[in-house]
Amino acid sequence: MRSNLAEAEIAEGGALELVSTSPDREFELIRQAAAGNSHAFRELYKNNVKRVYAVCLRACQDRDTADELTQEVFVKAWEKLSSFQFGSKFSSWLHSIAVNQFLMMKRSEKRFTERVGELTEIITRDNPQAKIKQSYDSRIDIEGALEKLPQQARMAFVLHDIEGYKHHEISEMMNIEVGTSKAHLHRARRMLREELTK
Repeated sequence: MRSNLAEAEIAEGGALELVSTSPDREFELIRQAAAGNSHAFRELYKNNVKRVYAVCLRACQDRDTADELTQEVFVKAWEKLSSFQFGSKFSSWLHSIAVNQFLMMKRSEKRFTERVGELTEIITRDNPQAKIKQSYDSRIDIEGALEKLPQQARMAFVLHDIEGYKHHEISEMMNIEVGTSKAHLHRARRMLREELTK
């Protein structure tokens, strides 16, 4: 009979680290953690921290920032655990939180605001009928329009058109197929044009 703890990894220091591969076991840990069991959450952390760190590092390209983001992801996951939908993988849910935390970090940076401002020219070039004033107000308009996009579409748009990531990188960060990333980007661009030409 196969054990639920079938997958083993070598942890730092050469010790064997057992990683749960059973969705039933993971869902039970989530239920216990959501009820306040910190030991269950610690096990979820151990089972997922390496993958979350890899996503954060791929997104920000900086080890210290990736460490910080990883910690923020698990703090946020602990806070929002009761909202987890058991129809999806826990790792996918964590990926979504990781990308959201990355985007929130970028929003607070001056470079992000400047890059959002540059979108005015791109959008008006792609759609000459769009009459957006070249001003501070236009950046507010674009940021407001971005907020109205569905979450996945917004993430794909920001990562691709603002941060310059390729679709294969976005697919890894968001835990989606490359084709899905392209579809989200297409949808986001269309919705942005519609919103900005109202």
